Amino acid sequence: MRLSRAKIVRLSHCIIDQFVASDDVEFIEDRETIRKGIVTILEALLKDEEGIDAEVRKKITSQKKEVPEGSAEWDILYRKYYSEEMKRLGVEEQSFQHR
Repeated sequence: MRLSRAKIVRLSHCIIDQFVASDDVEFIEDRETIRKGIVTILEALLKDEEGIDAEVRKKITSQKKEVPEGSAEWDILYRKYYSEEMKRLGVEEQSFQHR
């Protein structure tokens, strides 16, 4: 998923707001430092996801039979390969959606 820097920053503010609203969260660092850490983590996760997306698309295009993007078969292969790549990274099975 591609997000602009502005959207990532906005998302980090939303996350901090949720932390502030929670009685279960106690800040041991200042909020801005934590928010910047959240931005760094989100950017890294999104970069990893882009790599996974590229790898999955490469696998699909390397099929003997051409599978047109947007077809039901393409969607099934995408979900299958995406799930395999996520498992390889140690991420639990979830409902993953492609772009």
